Amino acid sequence: MVGIALLTGAVACFATLDTTTRFVSTGVPLLMALWFRYAFQALSTTLVVFPLRGVGVLRTANPRYHALRGVLLMSATMLAFVSLKYTPVAEFTAIIMISPIVITLVSAFSLGEAVSPLRWTLVMGGFAGTLMIVRPQSDNFNWALLLPIALVGLNVWFQLLTSKMARTEDPMTTHLYTGWVGTLMATCLLPFVWTPIDSLALWGGLGLMGLMGTVGHFMLILAYQRASAVTLTPYLYGQIGFAMLGGWLVFSHIPDGWSLAGISMIALCGALSAWLTGWETRQRQLHRASP
Repeated sequence: MVGIALLTGAVACFATLDTTTRFVSTGVPLLMALWFRYAFQALSTTLVVFPLRGVGVLRTANPRYHALRGVLLMSATMLAFVSLKYTPVAEFTAIIMISPIVITLVSAFSLGEAVSPLRWTLVMGGFAGTLMIVRPQSDNFNWALLLPIALVGLNVWFQLLTSKMARTEDPMTTHLYTGWVGTLMATCLLPFVWTPIDSLALWGGLGLMGLMGTVGHFMLILAYQRASAVTLTPYLYGQIGFAMLGGWLVFSHIPDGWSLAGISMIALCGALSAWLTGWETRQRQLHRASP
């Protein structure tokens, strides 16, 4: 229950981060907002981790993997920021939430496992929900809705690399390096986009972005320390509800009927896919334990 509560808090933070990003992007260059988000996370993580773990937390046998993970997350975050500038928060969140379904499918193929008809049905249902949101042949088609779909590809690559690194790397080491790689990349570009900010609301939004990103990731780490991924994954889809609430409160945006149907289908197929993964895992464990 503690793990589920922490995960719920994490996805609420991420939905707040996305909503605030959409607000800030109206008055601040995206690269500048990206730098604030990463710098806040890198500095706060360093101030928390170093007194507890010392310089030993920096030891790693795979510096190239950390660099690649940082580049992937930086690229994904930048694409997310661009997407949120042109896409409603609820629709954006729902589309990127097909990532766990795709990751499960890719992992099954990479391990040479057979994919059940039910799994294929859930995958196709998730993609059908995405098409209901995007509606490529509709008169209301918005090209920006294709950006979150591209983001799903980056997220899958990022998550698979993270899963591989989790077998040998300390989560705090990974979190620290990822934050600093993104900060250094954004710092190199910052002089070209720096713009004076006169609005207190925008300064507050930038600070809130950094705070929500940092707190959300820490809560996510703590959640996975207290409960298994199989238990927690269905609750990730609560982020869609928080995103819809944020879009309504801040931008007075309510998805139309087709978008609501697509959002519901993605959430349902994603939650059922997570339940199916848990059931299959338990069956394999029972099979190994039986004489």
